[in-house]
Amino acid sequence: MVLYNLPFVPYWWYQLCSCAKHTDDIPEDQKYALLKKITVRANKGGRVRIDVHGKENIPREGSFVFFPNHQGLFDVLSIIEASDRPFSVVAKIEVKNIFFLKQIFTIMKAKFMDRDDVRQSLRVIQEVTEEVKAGRNFLIFPEGTRSKERNHPGEFKGGSFKCAIKARCPIVPVAMLDSYKAFDTNSIRPVTVQVHFLKPLYYEDYKDMKSTEIAELVRNQIVKRVEEAEAVSEKYREI
Repeated sequence: MVLYNLPFVPYWWYQLCSCAKHTDDIPEDQKYALLKKITVRANKGGRVRIDVHGKENIPREGSFVFFPNHQGLFDVLSIIEASDRPFSVVAKIEVKNIFFLKQIFTIMKAKFMDRDDVRQSLRVIQEVTEEVKAGRNFLIFPEGTRSKERNHPGEFKGGSFKCAIKARCPIVPVAMLDSYKAFDTNSIRPVTVQVHFLKPLYYEDYKDMKSTEIAELVRNQIVKRVEEAEAVSEKYREI
């Protein structure tokens, strides 16, 4: 991806750094448009195609939280290209200073969670809750870390859903397929990443459920869609 886009990197880097430096002064839609433009061109140059399904399931009004299965660093870039509505992200503190992603996270006003610090994690949850109530959309990985089983999600943690529960906002499950191939395989072959936005769960749907029950429900929906998509892909390869 870097090699194919090398001629554009200095200009993109300048734009990202400038936007990150003045992120508080730039309208949300304008910042997101920049991120989307750079991401789309970078993905195209890196021969990564984003195959998007279910965009109609993204709420058009009001705030919401995306809950995708987690495969790696490319997940956020996939969803930036796939989603027309801006969002921020909750990420583990270990990725805070990774080159290129650091500027993207700054522009998105991402929150970073230290999984070894319970108080800090609770503070982040409260901050995200308040921002969602105020109208900002977020993306949270309910597994807490990338799955070692690639397309097959690990356990979803109930605590990840407390922000949405407290904010009483829609929960949008997102099924990711083959996102790990973009950065985690030693190949320059073209890659197709599938992003499936599933039907949202509204507060009325989950208000009487425990956070662990919501986590299990969302995970089951994502697993089902992943398995369906894998079956279709396998049938296509046989043809």
